[in-house]
Amino acid sequence: MSPDGFAFIAGLVKARSGLVLTPDKQYMLDTRLGPILKREGLASLDALALKLREPRALALAEAVTEALTTNESSFFRDGKPFEHLKRLLPALAAARPPGATLRVWSAACSTGQEAYSIAMLVQELGAETAGRKVEILGTDISQEVLSRAREGFYTQFEVQRGLPAKLMVKYLHQEAGRWRVNPPLRAMARFEHLNLLADFRHLGRFDVIFCRNVLIYFDTPTKTRVLNALAERLAADGVLYLGGAETVLGLTDQLIALPAERGAYERRQAVAKAG
Repeated sequence: MSPDGFAFIAGLVKARSGLVLTPDKQYMLDTRLGPILKREGLASLDALALKLREPRALALAEAVTEALTTNESSFFRDGKPFEHLKRLLPALAAARPPGATLRVWSAACSTGQEAYSIAMLVQELGAETAGRKVEILGTDISQEVLSRAREGFYTQFEVQRGLPAKLMVKYLHQEAGRWRVNPPLRAMARFEHLNLLADFRHLGRFDVIFCRNVLIYFDTPTKTRVLNALAERLAADGVLYLGGAETVLGLTDQLIALPAERGAYERRQAVAKAG
């Protein structure tokens, strides 16, 4: 692939998703865009880059962006955030007025395992949330993974990655050769298409936001932009969970790390008021 062709596709994907593709990632284009080349009857990635320049190539641009977006997830991934959430939700429930709903956002939710893990945790807490309704929203840039999340089907390999056997048999059942999340648990989560580079103020405020292992694919200005936008959507006493390799240091002054909690952050103004 020519340097110009790579630069054009990389620029298009960055503008649409924030994903930064460096020249050493060309193998990703070769691997992931092959099906699109075949579908479009194109002989090469350079031919694809040329077609993407056409004014009416919006659907193709979306397909290319979706194909290059990394969609990796598992149930109760990394463990620690869920251990903290188990302690956090009862405290948030106690701090809310009667009838208030607790809102949890799984940003870049991929195929839904994170959102359903949160739903299981809520169910397991039971009365500890003081009877509060917990609304769980999962969003992603990829329509394909959102469709999978809504259906709630997972392979044996996927359910074995992080999902305790006790919870698996309690909240999933076997259907058509796969495991499927039971209807009551599926009803606890809704999934919507959302680009983290877009304006998402319409979503309202959240008590808890999971946005893990997403920032690692962005450049510094994009990380700052997304973190500031997330901070604005976080309740004053809410918590934002990032991936273990991600940080807010040097990126935003709107968030501060929770003491002794890796990957958990709260709004800085909440800290100031507490002091």
